[in-house]
Amino acid sequence: MGFMTFLRNRMGIILVGTIGFAIVAFLVGDAINVGKPFWAASQKVVGTVDGEDINIDDFGPKVDQNLQQFKQQYGGSANPQMTAMAVDNAWNGELATILLSKEYQRLGLDISGDELFDLYQGKNPSPLIVQYFGNPQTGQVDRAAVINSLKQQSSNPQLKQQWDLLEAEIEKQALQQKYANLVKNSIYVTTLEASDEYINRNKLADFSYVNLEYASIPDAAVKPTDADYSAYYNDNKKKFDNPAETRSFEYVAFSVNPTKEDSAAVKTQVEKLAADFRASKTDSLFSAINSDVKVPYTYITKGQLDPQVDSAVFSLPAGSFYGPVFSGSSYKMAKIQDVRFSPDSVKASHILLDAAKLGGVDQAVKMADSLKTLIQKGADFAALAKIYSVDGSKDKGGELGTFSRGMMVPEFENAAFNGQVGDLKVVTSQFGVHLLKIEKQIGSSKVAKIAYIEKNLTPSSRTKDQAYKKASAFLNAVKDDNFSAEAKKQGYTVSVAERITGSQGYAPGLDNPRQLIRDGFAAKKGDVLTEVYQMDNAFVVAHVTDVKPKGVLPLESIKKDIEPLVINAVKAKMLKDKLAKAAQGAANLNQVAQKVGRTVTPVQNIVFSNPVIPGAAQENKLVGTVFGSPVNKISKPIDGEHGVYVFTVNGFANPAPMGNTFKQKEMMLQALGQRTLGAAFQALQDKSEIKDNRVKFY
Repeated sequence: MGFMTFLRNRMGIILVGTIGFAIVAFLVGDAINVGKPFWAASQKVVGTVDGEDINIDDFGPKVDQNLQQFKQQYGGSANPQMTAMAVDNAWNGELATILLSKEYQRLGLDISGDELFDLYQGKNPSPLIVQYFGNPQTGQVDRAAVINSLKQQSSNPQLKQQWDLLEAEIEKQALQQKYANLVKNSIYVTTLEASDEYINRNKLADFSYVNLEYASIPDAAVKPTDADYSAYYNDNKKKFDNPAETRSFEYVAFSVNPTKEDSAAVKTQVEKLAADFRASKTDSLFSAINSDVKVPYTYITKGQLDPQVDSAVFSLPAGSFYGPVFSGSSYKMAKIQDVRFSPDSVKASHILLDAAKLGGVDQAVKMADSLKTLIQKGADFAALAKIYSVDGSKDKGGELGTFSRGMMVPEFENAAFNGQVGDLKVVTSQFGVHLLKIEKQIGSSKVAKIAYIEKNLTPSSRTKDQAYKKASAFLNAVKDDNFSAEAKKQGYTVSVAERITGSQGYAPGLDNPRQLIRDGFAAKKGDVLTEVYQMDNAFVVAHVTDVKPKGVLPLESIKKDIEPLVINAVKAKMLKDKLAKAAQGAANLNQVAQKVGRTVTPVQNIVFSNPVIPGAAQENKLVGTVFGSPVNKISKPIDGEHGVYVFTVNGFANPAPMGNTFKQKEMMLQALGQRTLGAAFQALQDKSEIKDNRVKFY
């Protein structure tokens, strides 16, 4: 359980170390450029970056490492969403590695031998060295342990492999930090910019307005022309730049939720199981065999079970039986074996003996007993650990530090938490035979040891078969051009999943959509997919309704999507004309309001940097125009997000002169620095040819 074990248990973090680094925070999203359709790529190429292939044989293990890390972080088993996150993180890491490596070479960035020595053993250790060799409380690195571990590489191939990975990650992070510093140091804020920012956040405007909402004209009364569509499209082309190819689907879901008959059958089975559980003499084995959810047969603290079960279990005495009760989507029952108060954490040391080298477990136990006797007679535990222990902790006299429940193997944990301070215990685990010394126990909480069974309420085979037959019959009945009509004819609900990217792990209403998405990306617009897809609680038949390629989308492909916006643009012209006529010859805003049958609305203390109008939501164009307008003059009509406005500025309140320009610049530089690294990396992507072929594999 020393350094090798410590590293081995955390290799997922090392292998995907870039995830925790700043750059990757800017990679997630739809910023990846997509090239040729996936079916045109090589069988093993997940993607290419400027002609450099990312091979599935290298990429797959990195996805697996990411997935393991997410499972540890979030708990539970992998699901499509978690898998998609793992694929995205692995992909983003590959982009970072390839693009940044090229940039380092172009800029001449490298890490010298002296710098590497400092990162391992010097005064400025790498965060990874601090993580693995640092004191959790003080952060101080045990340099002797680092040096000793480095020396052991020559006689320990497995440790050398771990160090090779760690050293590569340390160098990668150091280079990334150099690059990040280079980018951040290239930005600056001028005094004029600082002054503008200060005024934008502190200058106050008071104004009054009259408005006519777009909703005041029924949509049916507006018929946009092709010229209207073209004008809106040309004015807003940047909005229609599609960063990745997408598909839209229509689908019909055939539910496989349990029927009343299924529920009754499961309830009968659970009642029989509960009776057998009550009578069982081997509770841990019985629960392990029969439970759909595995709860370790060890002491647990309050808060780890379903809330309803948790509350009951921790209020019952040892020997009680709880359940079966139904909550969520499962029946739950438990036998309370023991309830006691136990430390929250334990500080301990150990001497680990290798049973194989000592002639078996029995011989190792005898050896541990002999060492225990020596220590009880006054021998020094730490000195014996350095001589006899086969664990990396031997160099610290066997010290394991402080740990809470769940961090050690069950046998070791039970001995450490159930004993008393000062106890010496001989414990056998999967690692060997331990002589455990309990140094300190901290805190005290109620814990319970339970045998637990949870049985999910699932649909019967008959229910699943009926749903599948309905889905198959519907798939056979539909054609590419009659999907919606046939669904309506048969009384089925058609659902929609729009603008799905090839790497998505989710889609509206679809809990396991990956195969559907993969097939959809191999299909053409209008195709009915030729398979019945199984979700967690339904069978699905789907139809590709739209394909949007990467790049600026043509007007025809988005005409339907922008129709409401174009209608509002036409309404804006009509309402601007109406307000302009009302403002002609008007001496003040009240006269304009009377002509259009509205009232004047006053607004106070608006700042440029927060353009939110009370009762009218955010109106950027209106507020921007206000701050550029003279006082006491009726404005021209302004088309905003929710309607058309005419306003009069009543006055501005300028802030006190900025007292500390340096502080303002520092604040702006900090905000800029957080964005610049992402912007720089996006620029590298924009200049590169990136082909994303992940949908073929995941």
